[in-house]
Amino acid sequence: MKHTVAARMKAPLRNLLILTGVALALQGRAFSADSLDELLPVRGLCIAAPNPHQVDDFVKFIHEELATRSVNTLILRVDYNYQFSSQPEMAHPSGLSKLDVKKLVEVCRTNRIRLIPQINLLGHQSWQTNMGKLLQAHPEFDETPWIKTPEKYKWPNPDGLYCRSYCPLHPQVHEAVLPLVDEICDVFETDAFHAGMDEVFYIGEAKCPRCGGKDKAELFAGEVKLLRDHLQSKGRQLWLWGDRLLDGQTSGLGEWEASLNDTYRAVDLIPKDVVICDWHYDRAAPTSVYFALKGLNVVTCPWMNPQTAIQQLHDILTFRKESPQRMKPRFQGMVQTVWSDAGTFVRDVYGCQKSKDYKSGQKTAARCFLQLFEEINTLHREPIEGEKKS
Repeated sequence: MKHTVAARMKAPLRNLLILTGVALALQGRAFSADSLDELLPVRGLCIAAPNPHQVDDFVKFIHEELATRSVNTLILRVDYNYQFSSQPEMAHPSGLSKLDVKKLVEVCRTNRIRLIPQINLLGHQSWQTNMGKLLQAHPEFDETPWIKTPEKYKWPNPDGLYCRSYCPLHPQVHEAVLPLVDEICDVFETDAFHAGMDEVFYIGEAKCPRCGGKDKAELFAGEVKLLRDHLQSKGRQLWLWGDRLLDGQTSGLGEWEASLNDTYRAVDLIPKDVVICDWHYDRAAPTSVYFALKGLNVVTCPWMNPQTAIQQLHDILTFRKESPQRMKPRFQGMVQTVWSDAGTFVRDVYGCQKSKDYKSGQKTAARCFLQLFEEINTLHREPIEGEKKS
């Protein structure tokens, strides 16, 4: 789960808007009856893949709730929740089967929803006291094997242990990782893959015999390029989270939404056809402009705050409308993130609709999702009588 601790945004980040000549005056203005695909090409949801016993309910949810709200992109965080045959030692024995996945593929195909699987690579190879499947099977890939997992996890801690990373320069790591990527992409019949790569706190550690002392930005960019090149060779596109490509010090975004360990310079070293998922949960930080200025396609990702999500939506619409023609298409759209399991989110969405309280009460991913997509689906309406088209 993304950490929501964030420092106050400093002026230099907001001043990026001046560089593009973008004003936020469009917020609240009615849009003309353009195609929703033209106004907002990506309208997505990112959520943990359902467990096998949840698949049928999730298929129903896709058909009833996602398709009817014009969702056209679904990122499923699979990780090791699949019965891999290429690397069975890293498979979850009770994970999704091929038959389960095909049900998801079919409902998405029927409803014209682009289905993108995710396996978190580089970082997030552990969670608190639990080691992930990759490092369980291959402890030799651990970037920081000298750091002992505490019996009781807490943050902050003296070792700076949030989640472990694998060493990107270990000579066998990609022999283990890339077959998993290929297998999950094949079974999902997809043309894109999300590699995660967020919140990488351990990279280029001094004690690592392979990457110690090397430039952390070059290490991060090297991993991105290796994954991108592998996917491109099979006609697939790489997506990843954008936080490691932002300067946490200069921007004031801090160590969670951005990088304080120098990986941010990788933004100038990675291929330009990578899609950046730019997540900000507590405010509408305008960093999508930064990524677009770097030549990268970007989607903005909210979580639980409906007001923030709607501000982010109108920012993206404004950027697409007011930016120079070359830069406009780089602002791809919105992807709502969910950090509970699929079953909980489905129940919350149905519950909010049943009680009709999704515009009040505490901030939740379900309430944010419902309000965001309600706003999205007003964009391509015909203007009311007397209302001037923009």
